[in-house]
Amino acid sequence: MIEIIPMTEEHLDGVTELEEATFSIPWPRSEFEREIKENSMAIYYVAVEDGKVIGYAGMWHVVVEGHITNVGVLEEARCKGVGSMLMEKLIEIAVEKKMYGITLEVRMGNAPAQALYHKYGFKAEGIRKNYYPDTKEDAIIMWKYFTEE
Repeated sequence: MIEIIPMTEEHLDGVTELEEATFSIPWPRSEFEREIKENSMAIYYVAVEDGKVIGYAGMWHVVVEGHITNVGVLEEARCKGVGSMLMEKLIEIAVEKKMYGITLEVRMGNAPAQALYHKYGFKAEGIRKNYYPDTKEDAIIMWKYFTEE
């Protein structure tokens, strides 16, 4: 069974391993440690299966909006709904905290991530040219807005 739970210090090694296996410019362990210990805006969750971190996602709550900083899922755990579970948790938290909307940047060439974000109502709103320093690839700026019901 996969659980989505708040990230704590005990998850940092697993998150760091996942980050290094997934991203060309991985965040170091110290960044995640600072996020969960010192950044009052940070909200991070992990997906855990059988005691192992198989995914994680985080965002910053900046005034009235959320900025998704990271979403990562181990390659062997992809296409099993882990990314969806993590996105649903971030959206749930954003609604609870009455955020105006959530934004993120995604690589122009990362079609699977874009499809996940589109599934949850994110729309492309702009481009950040040469955003990723390793490849100079552009980033798509995506937003999901919440409306009063």
